[in-house]
Amino acid sequence: MEDLPLPSIFEQARKIHNAATESASDQDVVRKGCDALRKCEDMIGKLGLFSANETKEDISTGNLKYILVPFYLAELTEKIVQEDRIPILKASQEKLKEFISFCETMELVPKEELETSTEGNSLADKRARKIARFKRQKAAESKLLEIKERKERRGRSSKASALSAPIEAGEEDMLDDDGEEEREAWLTTITLAICKAFDLLEMLKKEEEMLSSIKEKQEKDGDKNFSREILDDRMKRAEAWHRDGVVRARYSKPAPPITCATFAQDVLEGRANVSQAHEHKHQPLIFGPASLVNGPLTSERERLAAQVFQPGFRLPTMSIEEAGLKEMEMMNKWQERTAKFIEEANSSWHKDNNRKPGPSEGDEDEDDDAAQEKARAWDDWKDENPRGAGNKKLTPCG
Repeated sequence: MEDLPLPSIFEQARKIHNAATESASDQDVVRKGCDALRKCEDMIGKLGLFSANETKEDISTGNLKYILVPFYLAELTEKIVQEDRIPILKASQEKLKEFISFCETMELVPKEELETSTEGNSLADKRARKIARFKRQKAAESKLLEIKERKERRGRSSKASALSAPIEAGEEDMLDDDGEEEREAWLTTITLAICKAFDLLEMLKKEEEMLSSIKEKQEKDGDKNFSREILDDRMKRAEAWHRDGVVRARYSKPAPPITCATFAQDVLEGRANVSQAHEHKHQPLIFGPASLVNGPLTSERERLAAQVFQPGFRLPTMSIEEAGLKEMEMMNKWQERTAKFIEEANSSWHKDNNRKPGPSEGDEDEDDDAAQEKARAWDDWKDENPRGAGNKKLTPCG
């Protein structure tokens, strides 16, 4: 690289910059590109290509592309990865400011950007500034694409004409005379780079402020040696507390009566003995945050937080023995109530109260006489009309 001319070094650095911008590149390649761009800066300074008294109209078309060297160097420097990132951010910001300042001297920065930079920093101003910058960036990208397509079309047409007719002497310069188009392309590229430089500068400032505040807080809290090993150790201890919380944690809310299944589970897991069948009080397991703390639950909020990851179904509220006793008690009450009803039904008070009103003795005697007379009349009728008397005419021998 020491023996290469400035255009060759710049072209190599430009290719590295394009590759690093489109996708993640190797750090060695990025550092190689930064070295090439620094070499370009040294050669530009020694050759004296630019002067503070010049403007963009005074710069030749072939030298316009070298204005982008600080911008390319700032973008590649920002992509360098190292443990302390703050120096990288500061170096990238310095190159961006150098690029913007030089472009402003060369009257390349748009007037809208200069006017908005002198206005206030309210949210409305920042929003308007970003919108105008975004529009300029899109217009520059469209213009570059149009120039590229125009070059390709001209190249195809020139090839076709070269095949159809030979090129005479003097016509070669006419075909390659695209200096105005090249100048327009480089000026548009610089305009696009200026828009990106302002956005990148704002982003790097915010990142530097954030990292500086974090560093100051770590120094204030004495966390200079805060490493990944400490985080891993804390995570392992938290996981161990969570695993052991099932055995160690206790639930402060009064537990429901134990059932056979829960008692057997407690016996198998070592929380109870077989001899404690009538004395053991089941303590539900804690699977929530209280298992990490392993302390008493002092508030309703902690009690509710400890119920995280509990079973989604209803647990039994009493044992089989208690259910049997309750059922026997209900049966005894029902039997007592039934016996009481039977006793009341057999009592004289119940008979007197439930006796239906009937006719008097005189009425009963009258009914008996009428019934006797009716029965006698019926007997007389049957004597006068024996059974089958009305069917004698139907008999064959009658």
